[in-house]
Amino acid sequence: MKIGELSKRSGCSVQTIRYYEKEGLLASKSRSEGNFRLYDQVAESQLMFVKRCRNFGLSLKEIKELLMLSQQPKSRCDQVNEMIDAHIKQVDERIEELTSLAEHLGQLRENCSEERTVEKCGIIKNLSYDGNPN
Repeated sequence: MKIGELSKRSGCSVQTIRYYEKEGLLASKSRSEGNFRLYDQVAESQLMFVKRCRNFGLSLKEIKELLMLSQQPKSRCDQVNEMIDAHIKQVDERIEELTSLAEHLGQLRENCSEERTVEKCGIIKNLSYDGNPN
């Protein structure tokens, strides 16, 4: 199938498919007489694997590593588990950061009522405050 068909079937843009191919995450097996990239079912499955990994927030480097590990089906999956454990830790840390951000935004929002004008907006004043009383 041509790249446009692969794009429709996978839900990935043509640009994304080309980028993944450039990054070594996807290979087109052959080219047509008109020099169009041609993809098979294996490439479609590989693209869907990459897409699912991206949906879980895995980096391209991590995905490359998973693809390389998948080529060694008899090896132990310790590296895969370690990678996912590290990713879970990153997600947990990000959740803490976002929770803190939400709390700070909530506190900031308490600085302004809706009856004020922008020139008296407590949020803008709070964001503009540079620590100098002058």
